[in-house]
Amino acid sequence: MRRLLPVTDMTEPETAGREWSLDELADAYAYPELPSAGAAGSGGEAGDGAWLRANMVSSLDGAGQHDGRSQPLSSEEDMRIFGTLRALADVVVVGAETVRLEGYRPARAREAFAARREAAGQGPAPAIAVVSASLNLDFSLPLFTEPLVPTLVLTGAAAPAERVAAARAAGAEVLVAGDGAGVEPARARAVLAERGLRRQLTEGGPRLLGQFVAADALDELCLTVSPTMTSGAAQRIAGGPAVAVPTRFQVASVLEQDGFLFTRYRRI
Repeated sequence: MRRLLPVTDMTEPETAGREWSLDELADAYAYPELPSAGAAGSGGEAGDGAWLRANMVSSLDGAGQHDGRSQPLSSEEDMRIFGTLRALADVVVVGAETVRLEGYRPARAREAFAARREAAGQGPAPAIAVVSASLNLDFSLPLFTEPLVPTLVLTGAAAPAERVAAARAAGAEVLVAGDGAGVEPARARAVLAERGLRRQLTEGGPRLLGQFVAADALDELCLTVSPTMTSGAAQRIAGGPAVAVPTRFQVASVLEQDGFLFTRYRRI
């Protein structure tokens, strides 16, 4: 069964038993109208004009991955939503460890979203922005050698100079978003917004998401609840230091198919 479960009455029979089109998914996951830069906004540095959403998957017992990868928890519909969220974004922000473990490739242009992106003033595909303090990355990977849009590397001012040079030699654009070796989450979203990349999507990993949460820089969470149990000691979807007071989110929508719940929460 496949259906949208609205927050109000949790029933919408006309959607049951059929597959949502990509246009319907794009409408359901559309970014909110963004404030202009300098206006008061939620999350990150005040007035950066950005909206940062995360897309993650979790098992029923809280695992954010299995054997180091999220794919075993996923499904075909989860991947359709994954692709839709990418197609709506200006930039996809991802941690270096996730790039290494998940075999990240460049985002591709998709004909189904071409008109929508053009109308929104977007390029053919989102940029990928890799967050790394050490820049310990394989710059011979397609992510760096074959991107439709140049791959970005977010790092700190004290990052190793030889690795910064290697990134630039590979064609990546290096952006400084921290005074030390590492990246400051609020600075990262502000630096990207300054380049016009305001519709932001992070796909983790857990350490990066935890940093955004701790910095109060996350506006929205799109969480797939997988009907699986993994046990073991797998990491949660967000890791790192605990926040002093839990950040409250409210349900924006819930979509269900074959036991998978595709939830969307916005920060209160």
